[in-house]
Amino acid sequence: MSRLSMRTIFWSLKLLAGGIFLSAIIIAFFAFDIKLTLGQDQPESAEVKKISDQIKAKKDRADELSRRQEEYAKALEQKQSEKLDLTNQMGILDNRVASLELDIMRTGLEIDQVTLEIKKLSLEISDKEDKLVQEKEHIATILRALHQQDRVNTLQVLLLNDSLSDFLNQVKYLEDVNSELGDSVRELEKLRDELLLQKANQEKKNTDLAILKKDLDDKKTALLAEKESKQFLIVQTESSEIEFQRLIRLAKQEQAQAASDVVSLEKAMREKLEQQKNKKLVLNPNGLIWPVTKNTVTAYFHDPDYPFRYVFEHPAIDIRAKQGTVIRAAASGYVARAKDAGQGYSYIMIVHGDGLSTVYGHVSKIMVDEEQYVVQGQQIGLSGGTPGTPGAGNMTSGPHLHFEVRLNGIPVNPLEYLK
Repeated sequence: MSRLSMRTIFWSLKLLAGGIFLSAIIIAFFAFDIKLTLGQDQPESAEVKKISDQIKAKKDRADELSRRQEEYAKALEQKQSEKLDLTNQMGILDNRVASLELDIMRTGLEIDQVTLEIKKLSLEISDKEDKLVQEKEHIATILRALHQQDRVNTLQVLLLNDSLSDFLNQVKYLEDVNSELGDSVRELEKLRDELLLQKANQEKKNTDLAILKKDLDDKKTALLAEKESKQFLIVQTESSEIEFQRLIRLAKQEQAQAASDVVSLEKAMREKLEQQKNKKLVLNPNGLIWPVTKNTVTAYFHDPDYPFRYVFEHPAIDIRAKQGTVIRAAASGYVARAKDAGQGYSYIMIVHGDGLSTVYGHVSKIMVDEEQYVVQGQQIGLSGGTPGTPGAGNMTSGPHLHFEVRLNGIPVNPLEYLK
């Protein structure tokens, strides 16, 4: 073979090996680009920054309302400790209404804040999805370059280098590039997992938003009841302190009589059932069911914020129920009392097994008779509680069901028994 032919072959191989070197440069460029892209915190887009500013403004406003609520809470506590008179009662109601209005406003701001956070999260997820596509394209390019490099044999690569040392350095360089490629793939997997986590967080925030909306509706309903109660109290008393104190006395007598009757009548009913061996009471092992559709509890057992706490203790829970809602027996048992007091406080008491009894107060219509056996879930009456309506009584905070649970005649927290 001639010297010219040998030189031609040598330079051909040299150029081929040069292509390998170029491929290595391309690989290094893309690997570095990926590492740089994945490793840097990208600045917020103008739209995301705008939303972030709006979220902060909402949060600051909500914090301000919370501070004002604390002031109303202190004022309410002060008035509740003062002498019970008409002016004081009006002040208590005013504070409760004002505090509740602030709570509604704050809840509305929280809903707006969550909505903005979800919008911001959606933009960030969209940005990450775009970024994921770009990185996949980068890696695909690198893999294609590596595929081309694998088609060139070691002898050809060696011809490009002046010594074995240079060749080994080139091999080490390519190994480093391959290692960076692996790191980039792992970064992509991490990015994917982050994306999935953020999607899960978005779903949770959507759920939280729905709960906040329901909470807002409940508070609006409670606010209307408070305002109605306040207005009715003014009409009843005609702003007269004497008339107000008369109503207070009537309410205390009404509640004291009801409590006494409940205890004595339960005892009498149990003694009567003991004498009739065929009338055994067995309590459902699953516990009590909600007497009205399970929803918001507007006043809790011995609630310190109960509007008429300083008139009488609250030995029950108040369950939100619009006027005329069907009341069902919480458990099977015998009706010990079905008192229709006209415009006064009407109630139903049922005795059950295991020493339990239940009382359903502010009943606008009674549908059972005393000593009648009722089964769990049976309709026993209709709810009331709207001031000035049948069965509501002299002091009521609006439409609801007053629900008591007693164990051996002593009031206990109903929420511990309801399933």
